[in-house]
Amino acid sequence: MLDFGHPIDADKIEVQVPALRARQPIGDLYVGSVESSQLVRMTDFDVRRVIQDERDVERYLGIQRPLDDRRVKELNKYVNFIDATFPTACILAVDSDYASFDEETRTLTIRNYVLGDEAPSRSIRHIARVLDGQHRIAGLWGFEGDAFEVPVVFFVGADIAEQANIFSTVNLEQNKVGKSLAYDLFALAKTRSPQRLCHEIAVTFDGDPESPFYHRIKRLGVATPGRYRETISQAQFVEALMALITRDAKTDRDLLLRGRKLTPPTADELEKLIFRGLFVEGKDIEIAKSIDAFFQAVKKRWPQAWDAFGSGYVLNKTNGFRALMRLLRVFYQNRYGPNEVISEVHVTELLARSTIADEHFTTENYKPGTSGETQLFRDLKESCGLPD
Repeated sequence: MLDFGHPIDADKIEVQVPALRARQPIGDLYVGSVESSQLVRMTDFDVRRVIQDERDVERYLGIQRPLDDRRVKELNKYVNFIDATFPTACILAVDSDYASFDEETRTLTIRNYVLGDEAPSRSIRHIARVLDGQHRIAGLWGFEGDAFEVPVVFFVGADIAEQANIFSTVNLEQNKVGKSLAYDLFALAKTRSPQRLCHEIAVTFDGDPESPFYHRIKRLGVATPGRYRETISQAQFVEALMALITRDAKTDRDLLLRGRKLTPPTADELEKLIFRGLFVEGKDIEIAKSIDAFFQAVKKRWPQAWDAFGSGYVLNKTNGFRALMRLLRVFYQNRYGPNEVISEVHVTELLARSTIADEHFTTENYKPGTSGETQLFRDLKESCGLPD
């Protein structure tokens, strides 16, 4: 059990932060750069408290936003990547008794004692409340490098109502970047990565008139003006393909950025990551050819269902696409050895075994959601005579 008490420090402690004052309608705020170990130190109580209890701001608002353990673990790894960055500021609140700003030196001093007192009256780990950035700060608990300075905005002297207002504004007014746009930005990268490769395949297929996916992919996760046949998002395509290439795309990317070689996959890894060996060997074209061959055969086997764009059809939409990608994995495992390229002829022979008719691929038979996707995958697998 975590101790949510905050015993007073034995000695006086000061943290000096180079900062600029910014005057805004809500009042003055201070923008500074804080070394990660200092940031973790002065917010330790507040961040750890969220694991089992709500913070003061959350209690005031009547909400709970506990730390997401999965996200924290991901950030513990991320902060040690070669290109790790937290470019946006964490937002902290500090009581006015424990902070002062020197205009001449442009230094914000945060202390565990009140000026004029002989001894500390608060623990330094309880000195700042986190209004935004709790997961980033928790992620920095795992940092093992030499330096990671974090931009921080300090509100000094804001009461609990003002802190709640800041908290609500930051968390409700800002829009996050969609996954499809995030994957699109990997095109700007100079180094190979699973994300970049899968993005490039999605873009190539979407722009190729001969591809089964021609003008079918929502490039940024939203419909493209003038196009009415987009049935899956770029993020859905990229993530389904990455699941056949890597277990940890972020670590792969970090290793490649560092100029290191990826380890050849083991037999166990190839059971699920059927294209892992091709990716490790740099045979990206062969991966694209395999995906194209598989879906060319699908389109020819069920042309009506693949070209049906009404609301009641599923084969060319999210559930159908994900079920077909699962079928592709099982087919590859049973028909090919490591690093082989899928042949359209072989897929055509496989799909010819199925007795499922075009008109069967509807939402009446396959409900939206994972249950419908799983049922469609099972029906396809069994009708094609593929073993588990």
